[in-house]
Amino acid sequence: MLLAVVLDALLGEPKRFHPLVAFGRYASAIERRLNPTEATPSTDTAPPCRSVLARDPRRRITGIAAWSLAVLLPLAVLLALRSILPPWTAFCIDTLVLYAAIGRRSLGEHARPIAEALDANDLDAARVAVGWMVSRDTGVLNASQVAGAATESVLENGHDAVFGALFWFALLGGPGAMLFRLANTLDAMWGYRTPRYLHFGWAAARIDDVLGYVPARLTALSYALAGRFDIALRCWREQAPRWKSPNAGPVMAAGAGALHVELGGPAPYHGEWQDRPVLGQGDTPDASSIRTALRLVDRGVIGWLVAALLMGVAAHA
Repeated sequence: MLLAVVLDALLGEPKRFHPLVAFGRYASAIERRLNPTEATPSTDTAPPCRSVLARDPRRRITGIAAWSLAVLLPLAVLLALRSILPPWTAFCIDTLVLYAAIGRRSLGEHARPIAEALDANDLDAARVAVGWMVSRDTGVLNASQVAGAATESVLENGHDAVFGALFWFALLGGPGAMLFRLANTLDAMWGYRTPRYLHFGWAAARIDDVLGYVPARLTALSYALAGRFDIALRCWREQAPRWKSPNAGPVMAAGAGALHVELGGPAPYHGEWQDRPVLGQGDTPDASSIRTALRLVDRGVIGWLVAALLMGVAAHA
């Protein structure tokens, strides 16, 4: 685990060939074959109309089959390699799998340019940069809304791209990290409540919720321990249940409380402003909120590595 985190800190994401990019292309090919709904703006981005809200068991089953083909086949290949290769080779493979699964350095590389643009009062550049991290309409955001969107993304991706993979690696080694990261990627690709994905992506969304349930709450606890503990716990307890995502709610509420910043609130999606609950309390987000959120993630990673080291020593004592 330590070696993978060090590799990520030194090298960042692979530049020429990223396994998750290749997986995304593979998953997209599966989806096009098994979910051949015509890809139009209305089916890809519009909220579902009443006629598509009814359950569609056939498309749900197709979605389960697609998820299994996308995730279980690469996982089976990894398990086969680990079973036939010498133990030291399996150790190297597991380390490389975790290195590819985590994105702590990449998170900073995406978030810091937003803070720098805000510091320079270059709102247009900040809007463009935050557009690489969030799915909302960034062109209409003011400076504090840009900072809030980036801070939310750092906190949520701290779980998705760092702590979730570390948790499953601690439980199941490289296969656990791969399982979580691929499932999380499919949720990001298929887990939308649009006519195209409402039923086909149902399994991807639910499986990601299950795999992320425990690590999301450990992430929230890590944020609380690394920040303003009492405020973080109160925000987690009172605000997280109002958030639509069962895992993002605790992570972002505790993170916002730990930072003593107010996040959430209305945000524009697909040309319309959507009401969202307020998360956290305290200051209006700005460039410093983004940097503080990154430091919160870093302190959490250090804490997890120390805990893993102590448990490893105790197990071999």
